[in-house]
Amino acid sequence: MTRDEALAIVHEHVHNAALVRHMLAVEAAMRAYAARFGEDDHLWRLAGILHDFDWEIHPTLDHHPQDGAPILRARGVPEIVIRCILSHAEHTGVPRQTPMERSLFACDELTGLITAVALVRPSRSILDLGVASVRKKWGDGRFAANVNRKEIERGASELAIDLWEHVGVVIGAMQTVAADLELEGVQ
Repeated sequence: MTRDEALAIVHEHVHNAALVRHMLAVEAAMRAYAARFGEDDHLWRLAGILHDFDWEIHPTLDHHPQDGAPILRARGVPEIVIRCILSHAEHTGVPRQTPMERSLFACDELTGLITAVALVRPSRSILDLGVASVRKKWGDGRFAANVNRKEIERGASELAIDLWEHVGVVIGAMQTVAADLELEGVQ
């Protein structure tokens, strides 16, 4: 499965541009973690791109992502990627056993928080965003209230990385695709 084939699946099933940008952000973070673990990034990136492809057709935890798995299998997505996607959702009961699986879980919620922080900055840019800005917003439970900070902490712990170092890795990854994420800021 190529990246273009994965993106075609996304565009077939996802109409919300913000959700597509989220999956691109997670893809970038997965690429960074593949490099950190010395892995070939192809499968890692596919997991990032596809992890929420079925959210619009299965918008409840009763169905997402488990009901998306048969669709991915029918499209020829490698089983290692499907398992990774299943493991990113606690309710599936699929344990995270590999660095790829732990990375997807660790990056998913965090990309949303980082995006939210970037969007409230005067620049509306991720390019000038630092860890300190995310740290400032971390303790305000009203800010990006839907972001599960406990999951982010657990994800960093499962990766055996300091939380704020993890935030820095993901910010750096997202900065490499700022244009795709529409986070280059105001001119």
